[in-house]
Amino acid sequence: MDDLFRAEPEPQVSESSGPLGSHVVDTRAPRFRPAKVFLALPAYNEQEALPELLERIGESFADTGLPYEVVVVDDGSTDNTAQIVSQLSFQMPLHLVQHQQNQGLGTTIRDALREAVDRAGERDIIVTMDADNTHPPGLIDRMVRMIHEGCDVVIASRFESGGCAVGVPIERHFLSVGARLLFTVLFPTRGVRDYTSGFRAYRASVIRQGFADHGDAFVGEKGFSCMADILLKLRKQGVLFGEAPLRLRYDRKGGASKMQVFKTIWLTLKLLTRHRLRGR
Repeated sequence: MDDLFRAEPEPQVSESSGPLGSHVVDTRAPRFRPAKVFLALPAYNEQEALPELLERIGESFADTGLPYEVVVVDDGSTDNTAQIVSQLSFQMPLHLVQHQQNQGLGTTIRDALREAVDRAGERDIIVTMDADNTHPPGLIDRMVRMIHEGCDVVIASRFESGGCAVGVPIERHFLSVGARLLFTVLFPTRGVRDYTSGFRAYRASVIRQGFADHGDAFVGEKGFSCMADILLKLRKQGVLFGEAPLRLRYDRKGGASKMQVFKTIWLTLKLLTRHRLRGR
């Protein structure tokens, strides 16, 4: 019976002194916390792919033990994308942002990054990836470790040793290879081979600085060329890049591709020309 009336233990405190005098510290309170990963997912009509992708994300973070949150920006989908996200938000830390009308990948990536960086602390990490289930969530742990090892931005690269692409249409393969050649000639960037990959990990502080420097123009491109636009701006910011080998599983893609390849090529060429004329 005595146990029922046992008093709670008093907080363990210690007194220390410094330049500003003595202060009391609660030694039970943890001084450090692990960095949290914020996934920023742009989604447009992804009802076929999202359930499996979010399941794989949840399993991956359960395996690694990393704290995480997922931000999905629904870009005016006409299918059940928003309803799926709302239902799964009861099972995992998931936040939904909705566009009433379709605004394009660039605006959606911008809003996803803004939402993530508003939630993130300085030590946290923001990861962007496609919502079509072609990017493996299992790679996030390696990308996060590379951030902790000194990189500011880590790109999941098809061209890094060990990377590959399965089931990618020839025109998309041509786009990624051609972009790599053009960027290597015009804007060679140490640590980067895959300039168009949307699967990236960033220090939250890097993204915060990007918005501070450029405002909404940090992601100024509307279409798929937005990833190259972000990279070129971060290149001027002087960040340290690294790459992790990506095994792109296009054969797992849910639904049809939204990319208009030749339009993307044209927009990327215009982007490169603008940046070239402004100087490196």
